[in-house]
Amino acid sequence: MKNNLLTFLIAAVVLLSLPQNSFAQAPTVHQPTLTPQNSGTTQLLIAVSPVNSQIVWAAGTGGTYAVTTDGGSHWTSGIVPGAEALQFRDVQGVSASTAYLLSIGNYATNFQIYKTVNGGATWTTEFTNELPNAFYDCFAFWTPTNGVAHDDSENGIFPDLLTTNGKTWQSIANRMPPPLPGEASFSSSGTCITTQGSSNAWITTGGSSISRILYTYDGGFTWNASDTPLTSSSSAGGFSVAFRNPLNGVVGGGDLSSSNNAQMAVSDDGGQSWSLTNTPPVQGAIFCLAYAGGMHFANVENGSAENNRTVVVTGEAPPNFDSGQAAWSPDEGQTWYPLPNASGYWGCGFANPGAGWFVGNNGQILKISF
Repeated sequence: MKNNLLTFLIAAVVLLSLPQNSFAQAPTVHQPTLTPQNSGTTQLLIAVSPVNSQIVWAAGTGGTYAVTTDGGSHWTSGIVPGAEALQFRDVQGVSASTAYLLSIGNYATNFQIYKTVNGGATWTTEFTNELPNAFYDCFAFWTPTNGVAHDDSENGIFPDLLTTNGKTWQSIANRMPPPLPGEASFSSSGTCITTQGSSNAWITTGGSSISRILYTYDGGFTWNASDTPLTSSSSAGGFSVAFRNPLNGVVGGGDLSSSNNAQMAVSDDGGQSWSLTNTPPVQGAIFCLAYAGGMHFANVENGSAENNRTVVVTGEAPPNFDSGQAAWSPDEGQTWYPLPNASGYWGCGFANPGAGWFVGNNGQILKISF
């Protein structure tokens, strides 16, 4: 006992004699800068697609699109003629002049893919759905002319589409894995699918007893499926998926019937296996997530994008699904920080860590800079 007391006293004296800065200090958390911008519309903006730090496209309800070419200092909004009653659930920006839109509506033929090559002055319809029970949720592109569009399962198949020329779309239903009973995807601001590199793509699903990832490594010619640990039911599953390199990615989701069921999982083997992260501090399900390193077309601006582990998420909480919160993690979900004053946003996307955007209710746009 005396020896133990002597050891304690010696240790106490040594600690008291150390300079104050010798003690480990808790790391300082630098919250990103949030800057509201004026979209020029009051329509709900659902999806956003940064091309680079200056050129960004957004789209939403009422056939509305918006575009900026100066980093958001000025936005121009417009309505696609003939699409006034439609919602654009996804947008893919290519340049200041070229972009694609994916629409939904009350009828099967309202699922269409539009394209502009003159900055929105005119739009052409590249694809019109003819399947009676189809629901196209999202699309993604590897190059300006090579992309894939995802549809919920129908009659035992996924009637997904592929384009290799940016003009025509062909069915790849015979290449997709067989769906589980009730398996579908949530539109999730167009982030239920993501592409990476020249040939990798991942699709997240729910609606069934298991939430899965459908993945391809060869540009959509062959597909496989893996299980995720996310909760899955008719109102739950994976909502949003993103990859920062061929191996490392995240998938987010939860249950739309619960206010406190946001989940995220991480993969380090190209989406073949997944493990849950710590719980994100957002209400409802994760509706959209994005790596701050940048979206696919924008990665050229940031050479370290594939190593940037910072993830930003938005949530959608019942009963109105318009008051979800946002949060971010510097380490793919090990630690989380809420984003104050960032509720009511649906879509998110980054060109690089200093140039990201949230879009949401009443035409709101918020620039986020790390």
